[in-house]
Amino acid sequence: MDAKFLKPYNPTETEPKIYEKWVADGFFKPETCVEKGMTKADAPVFSIVQPPPNVTGTLHMGHALATTLEDIMTRYHRMKGFRTLWIPGTDHAAIATQSKVEGIIYKEEGKRRQDVGREELLKRIDAYAKQSHDAIVGQVKRLGASVNWSREAFTLDEKRNLAVRTAFKAMHDDGLIYRGYRVVNWDPKGQTTISDDEIVYTEGSGTLYTFKYSKDFPISIATTRPETKVGDTGVAVHPDDARYKQFVGKEYAIDFAGAKIKVKIVADEAVDPAFGTGAVGVTPAHSFTDWEIAQRHDLPIVPVINEYAKMSVDSPLLKDKKIADARAAVVEWLTAQGLLEKSEPIPQNIATAERTGGVVEPLPKLQWFVDVNKKLEKRGGKSLKDLMREAVSEKGIAIIPERFEKVYAHWIENLRDWCISRQIWYGHRVPVWYRSEEIFVGIEAPTGEGWKQDEDTLDTWFSSGLWTFSVLGWPEKTTDLATYHPTNVLETGYDIIFFWVARMILMSTYLLGEIPFKTAYLHGLMRNADGSKMSKSKGAIDPIEMCAKYGTDALRMSVIVGIGPGSDTKMSEDKIRAYKNFANKLWNITRFVLSSTEGEQVEKDFASYSADDAKLVGEFRAIVAEVAKEMEEFKFYLVAEKLYAYAWHEFADIILEQSKDILAKGSDADKKSRKQLLLRILADVLKLLHPFVPFVTEEIWADMPVPEKRSLIVESWPTS
Repeated sequence: MDAKFLKPYNPTETEPKIYEKWVADGFFKPETCVEKGMTKADAPVFSIVQPPPNVTGTLHMGHALATTLEDIMTRYHRMKGFRTLWIPGTDHAAIATQSKVEGIIYKEEGKRRQDVGREELLKRIDAYAKQSHDAIVGQVKRLGASVNWSREAFTLDEKRNLAVRTAFKAMHDDGLIYRGYRVVNWDPKGQTTISDDEIVYTEGSGTLYTFKYSKDFPISIATTRPETKVGDTGVAVHPDDARYKQFVGKEYAIDFAGAKIKVKIVADEAVDPAFGTGAVGVTPAHSFTDWEIAQRHDLPIVPVINEYAKMSVDSPLLKDKKIADARAAVVEWLTAQGLLEKSEPIPQNIATAERTGGVVEPLPKLQWFVDVNKKLEKRGGKSLKDLMREAVSEKGIAIIPERFEKVYAHWIENLRDWCISRQIWYGHRVPVWYRSEEIFVGIEAPTGEGWKQDEDTLDTWFSSGLWTFSVLGWPEKTTDLATYHPTNVLETGYDIIFFWVARMILMSTYLLGEIPFKTAYLHGLMRNADGSKMSKSKGAIDPIEMCAKYGTDALRMSVIVGIGPGSDTKMSEDKIRAYKNFANKLWNITRFVLSSTEGEQVEKDFASYSADDAKLVGEFRAIVAEVAKEMEEFKFYLVAEKLYAYAWHEFADIILEQSKDILAKGSDADKKSRKQLLLRILADVLKLLHPFVPFVTEEIWADMPVPEKRSLIVESWPTS
């Protein structure tokens, strides 16, 4: 027995050495495993992509959970003999990264992006992203991820840029991408559009004001935003509302809060006759619902709020006022005119930008959009919404947990055209060029003088949506693409099912005509011990700090045991500390077994077990069978708990204790049987546990007396 077992297990010393050996041996590469005879050349394929962490900082506990789950799947399939590929990468996270760097520059130098200039800002962002990337790579390695580093990708690298330009042109040529003047979510703080999915709603309170535009206007309306009424071009009522039928179709010119407005009474089924007065002022420029009503009734669009969330209407009472000040001014005017009928407090969800915290304003802007409803000849007359829906309902994508299939389907039903242009500098530039009245859309820039490229960049999720196939070489028809796509599993948090999962399904079904993955495994959120959301201000647990303190295997077990898919979980340092004891327990079990079986090695076909040992072997084989079934069912939380309980409470507490007497006083046959039992069960327990606690198991395995032994990472998975 190696003298190392006489000392306590030291993860800090062991883990870097083990990881370096795995990388040096090349076992993270499927082709190396084939070349070295570890995997058959015609073996089935298992492929998975890493959800690329944003280059805005360092990994958090959510990343630790995701990385552990993905590594468990990868190591399991590698041991099962699959040609196994796990591709790592990072995401440029355009708005988040630019906001971060702009914040640093403003804090340190008092300069805004316009002061720095596009070229200099991009240079600084690239330097920041590189530094963050390098830190993330080190952290992913620290977590034990058996990813194929030779295929690492970045959503903003040259290969991904080619994929983005190719996808944009294909979608534009098919009429799916268009430039249009429509209401979008505008972030006044970040000075850019954002998608619906990048809005965070915060609970607040508002006031519902009921009033008339003027004394001779026949209908009272109710709104929480009276300041926008200077942009009204209509009043909508329900077609069946008898109170207002006589007014439908009539037009009124009104002096309102210092502005001249013209409104037309229209009947529209979008109106709820039970809310407020049953009549709503239609502000097409500053409401998505009102924009749609205006389109149906041909109402004009009158913007009255600008990009800085200030009033732009030509009214001495309101011009250049901030929203809150303008609201107070309009309410004061209504009161003075005797038009305000009542005001009542109501709860209100306030839309804020996820990355900057700015209060979002709906504004009409000329932007680039993806049409999700256009029927496509090349896809059998189906729209992108149809393709996205059918990928789950008919094409076989399984979502775990299953309840999220309904959430996904509901989101698609309500999906609006996707605004993909952003008014920031960091990211994939829109591949469109202008010269006078000419517009050129292409994969490469046009030839000739005078062309100017669109200033905007593309939504981060446009490039992330291509991830499963762009990392495999698309748009080239590579061997990797033919071999490893569709990927087997996408593992990610349920909170980005719409941001990312849906976008990947959209892109893959349209561009490749196939699903991007066969299963979407959605994990929940990691929360503090008190159930609050983890954040730096609340002392979030740093996973890398925990690895240094208790060992990576302890961290990995702590984020798996008892945590099912789609469920939020409370995490504490105490839980992580407890699993350090498990690694030590395995170490101590091994010391006992190896010291008790000196001179023995595992005999593959040993069949001379005593009756008691044969029974124990049978019970263990039943565990192996259960584990195999649960691994295929993605029940990793159950497997981890089951193996923990067996190793500690069955093998250590019962079998090893019984063995002391047998090994001391039993017959030669009983001793031989028991030694083979101990070695065989320990060997298979190490194999079964390897995907969960790879470092301590690999370190122990190096000293196991197993014939024809190879690195545990490529050993065969036990059979029942």
